[in-house]
Amino acid sequence: MNDMTTTATATSASPMPLTRPFRSMGPTAVDTGSVQDAAAVLRGRRIAVVTGAGMSTDSGIPDYRSEQSPVRTPMTYQQFRDDPDFRRRYWARNHVGWRHVHDTRPNAGHRALARMEAAGVVTGVITQNVDLLHEEAGSRNVIDLHGRYDWVECLTCGRLESRAHLAGRLEALNPGFAQAVEASTSNIEVAPDADADVPEDLARGFTPAPCQYCGGVLKPQIVYFGETVPRERADRALALVDASEALLVAGSSLVVQSGLRLVRRAVADGVPIVIINRGATRGDQFAQVKIDAGVSESLVALAKELGAGGDRVPGDDERRGSSPQ
Repeated sequence: MNDMTTTATATSASPMPLTRPFRSMGPTAVDTGSVQDAAAVLRGRRIAVVTGAGMSTDSGIPDYRSEQSPVRTPMTYQQFRDDPDFRRRYWARNHVGWRHVHDTRPNAGHRALARMEAAGVVTGVITQNVDLLHEEAGSRNVIDLHGRYDWVECLTCGRLESRAHLAGRLEALNPGFAQAVEASTSNIEVAPDADADVPEDLARGFTPAPCQYCGGVLKPQIVYFGETVPRERADRALALVDASEALLVAGSSLVVQSGLRLVRRAVADGVPIVIINRGATRGDQFAQVKIDAGVSESLVALAKELGAGGDRVPGDDERRGSSPQ
């Protein structure tokens, strides 16, 4: 772990001058550090945050790669677009899984990041998750890098429909389907993208809903494997990293290139990197501090170290955002 020296000793709600006293020395070996080590690196700097599936496990949404996570073969965009059977299976699983994601609530880690943003410590959050828990926790500047679960779009006409409204249409086309799935198993496994484990014999009888405007194919407003992050969204994420003085990665193994690209951008910008994640990540070699521990408890402790402790967050009583990006 590299020792870091910062030019400021406290954070404030007012913007700080953008300074970059740190210069990255490139990939280095990294030891497992503590929250205090991370605070020493981050204190006095404006911090951009990147989060992944490990951010939401304490909210009851499993991640993709831990030992407890079910083994899944992700569907590609091309399979969804070109194969009606893949689409039928997807919508059957999503019809069950989206309810679980919709009912989840932010955990202590989400709330800690929201407090750090309100205190002027965090400049914004770039999340690979689609669950909207950062917004519900009170974070204001959130870039949903891989999209969001609560809207669907038509691949033909491009018009949008809320996932809640679509749920009513799917229920009308498939009355009692969700109840039948729940009756068939005692434990429905749900992935971070709201994909639920539905018996194949039930999925085969599911009827997807067409676009209510043109009859075209509906797709969740989520970036699938085989798709690229929309350019405007990717540019905003890079700009947030560029405008910050440190990068904090929480709950991401950085296996997906869109997340690792942000770490490499921070290295190119010459700003320090802190990673909090259980297990190894593809960015560990670039980190000045790596905390191999639970994300929620680590973020709560880090927020306290950086002067953003407490319980309440501005926007505690607000509902989830309703406008798609």
